[in-house]
Amino acid sequence: MATVIPIRVTERAQALASEVLNLGDIAIDATAGKGRDTAFLAQTVGPTGWVHSFDIQTEAIESTHKLLVASGLINRVTLHHLSHAEISTALPESHRGKISVALFNLGYLPGSDQKIITHPESTSTALQSAFHELKTGGRLICVAYTGHPGGKEESQVVEKFAEMCEKSGNNVEKIGYTAHQPKPWILVVSRN
Repeated sequence: MATVIPIRVTERAQALASEVLNLGDIAIDATAGKGRDTAFLAQTVGPTGWVHSFDIQTEAIESTHKLLVASGLINRVTLHHLSHAEISTALPESHRGKISVALFNLGYLPGSDQKIITHPESTSTALQSAFHELKTGGRLICVAYTGHPGGKEESQVVEKFAEMCEKSGNNVEKIGYTAHQPKPWILVVSRN
């Protein structure tokens, strides 16, 4: 009997991004963290594309910068040492409304101070801003976790955002994820 190894939730989010992301596209990593999603996005958009990566923590920006330099991808990324709530003001005019993918991985920076987390208020603003900047056919992907302090409340904000997008006629999918406890989930919104 074969053993099935479940795909990690972050890998699933990247796979969902790769379905719509092409060479030359513009993408957002709304939560830079250790830089893995930023590097994935930069690799996928290629040398003619661009990635905007956001994080409030110096440690996250430094970690992401180090990974991008080591991978030879730094020349296609802007690192924003800002809250993801500042997406709309940080994007250059030439990239506004042209985002193919906005990727969120909520919670805290693994291996760091778990008291520094994304918050419902800033996440609500960030989700709305990132969605507003998507081009037609663009995709917002948000991994939500409920197991850390504040995670349940933030997850509720993500669900309200999903309801708003669905009522506006956009394609919305909520993917339950049972590989880990407590169960994270992925929201996928495609802009029509």
